[in-house]
Amino acid sequence: MLTSQTQDVWDLFLQFIEERCSSTEFENWISPIKVIQSSIDKLILEVPNIFVQQYLIDNYKKDLVQFVPVLASGEPAIEFVIAQPKKTVVQAPVITAPQEIAAQETSKDHYELKLNHLYTFDNFIEGPSNQFVKSAALGVAARPGRSYNPLFIHGGVGLGKTHLLHAIGHTIKQNHKKVRVHAITTEAFINDLVDNLRNKTLDKMKKFYRSLDVLLVDDIQFLQNRQNFEEEFCNTFETLINQNKQIVITSDKPPGQLKLSERMIARMEWGLVANIGIPDLETRVAILQHKAEQKGFKIPQKVAFFIAEHIFNNVRQLEGAINRLSAYCRMMGLDVTEEVVERALSELFQMAPSKRVSVDSILKSVATIYEVRVSDLKGNSRSKDIAFPRQVAMYLAKELINDSLIKLSSSFGGKTHSTLLHSWKKISGQVETDEVLRKQIQMARRNLEA
Repeated sequence: MLTSQTQDVWDLFLQFIEERCSSTEFENWISPIKVIQSSIDKLILEVPNIFVQQYLIDNYKKDLVQFVPVLASGEPAIEFVIAQPKKTVVQAPVITAPQEIAAQETSKDHYELKLNHLYTFDNFIEGPSNQFVKSAALGVAARPGRSYNPLFIHGGVGLGKTHLLHAIGHTIKQNHKKVRVHAITTEAFINDLVDNLRNKTLDKMKKFYRSLDVLLVDDIQFLQNRQNFEEEFCNTFETLINQNKQIVITSDKPPGQLKLSERMIARMEWGLVANIGIPDLETRVAILQHKAEQKGFKIPQKVAFFIAEHIFNNVRQLEGAINRLSAYCRMMGLDVTEEVVERALSELFQMAPSKRVSVDSILKSVATIYEVRVSDLKGNSRSKDIAFPRQVAMYLAKELINDSLIKLSSSFGGKTHSTLLHSWKKISGQVETDEVLRKQIQMARRNLEA
């Protein structure tokens, strides 16, 4: 039986959640849920499908226990009922003009990610940190489905992953007129799936995605911890790959560090995994000059170097710096000087190490923290007390020094580049969950910046 008190409790939960999520998320995931029966000990909710049920528990279990009955185990005492499909009234077929049918087919859904007209290969500034991944992207754009498939691009925020993804799309559409290209964010794919489940048009969605020639997917990390959505994406992925259709995926982490199924990770590692790194000083200067030129804003080279030395984490911040500096100088009627830059952009400036980080300085810092000798870290001992600090040092070397893996690994007593890469992957994964390790690495970084 549904009591008014129960409905009030559920309404309070809805108010609580609505203030903490986007309107799209609330409309797609929370609003369709209905209370159909309850007692002091249990709440029965009707959900349109299993995806909504899983989403509610995965994302809001901690909040639910503050409002609904709770089991002795601490779990919310909720029973879910999948809504029965509504009976539809059969109507006489409506004859639709051919041009209307074509319009319906081509205007997919409002979640489609339109290609940014500025994100082309011509506008992508190349440097040592992105040269390899740009070459791979050009290869895919020239021969979709026959070069690297899938192409998996990973790197930090604002380094150009989306730029390259869209550049591939632009080039393919220009050179292969009949090829069907679709670019979408992972979040949009999930929303698309939910909408089609709700509208009983899942088969139509599957047909659309599996008839593509090129699928470009941005930010695959948002598929983590969403098993049912991951399964549908993986099925689409396999169908396209088996037909030699091109897939390009971007992520903030390499496949092995994503919390996805082994099946999904293995599929993404089939082709080429390419990292896009932080641009070096000269590349950052070139990016600044290019962005300024696009806006008709001139920056002296000395000033460009000054900005690039203080803003170095990602390209997006460099673009934001140009926008702010341009507006500031024009409104205030000022010339572009280092003093004006410091006044206008000081909030964006980042603290860079006061000296160049070297492998030797990393070894000394790690040796101090773990109370081992530098010679041991360069040696061949496989003792855990030595091997683990050595892996931490290798991780820091790859993170902080913009040199080749071969050159870096040779500084560790002639180790191979594969050993260094293995160490980096291991520590990268462990630092996500190990608080002690995270603090040790932070301490090592502070020592290097002192």
